[in-house]
Amino acid sequence: MTDPVEGGRRDSFYGRRKGHTLRPARAGALSRGLDAYALDLAAQSPARLADLFPDPVEQVALEIGFGGGEHLLHRAAEQPEVGRIGAEPFVNGMAKVAAALDAAPRGNLRLFDRDAAELLDWLPPASLAVVDLLYPDPWPKRRHWKRRFVSDINLARIARVLAAGGLFRFASDIPSYVDWTLLAIGRSADFEWTAMDADDWRQPFPGWPGTRYEQKAIREGRRGTYLTFRRR
Repeated sequence: MTDPVEGGRRDSFYGRRKGHTLRPARAGALSRGLDAYALDLAAQSPARLADLFPDPVEQVALEIGFGGGEHLLHRAAEQPEVGRIGAEPFVNGMAKVAAALDAAPRGNLRLFDRDAAELLDWLPPASLAVVDLLYPDPWPKRRHWKRRFVSDINLARIARVLAAGGLFRFASDIPSYVDWTLLAIGRSADFEWTAMDADDWRQPFPGWPGTRYEQKAIREGRRGTYLTFRRR
């Protein structure tokens, strides 16, 4: 059977990189967006992540796999004082965000269009306030579970770049992935689950705008689970 991950790294945590062919206008927006916003990992990571952004920011957050960008763009507009890095290897999702930035530029936003594990290895230690992983690909077949982004090695990567007290937020509508994540957190000495009662994981995060993946899950009769973990 052909490996579902497209070429390259054997430890990649995403599937296909392209969907439907981009129309010329969207392709142009993608090119401009990457020129203006993409991070260059060939350069040395800055001592202060705030220096990556044209606008002054007080702290920096990372969203891994932003999909259609609904959450990323909402947060960037809602909290201009927070620098946001959005990582998404899927070309069509990146193009959608690039088109939105064509219409409404953001000086507190940067983009990365490859595997987020590469970005986590590049970022300076203790440099992020928040890492969001929202409705990631669940890789539902057991033989593909090793492709799930939540793993011992990736939790260690996230722990390295989160400042003490920083938050790792995870959302999914797939119970097996929720259980998988809680078990992985339980093996880690770097995080504590912040939940005090059931509503803490049944209710979306404060300021949650919703995403197309969440809406799809609701239409199909599934509800999301929202987990928040604090870096010790």
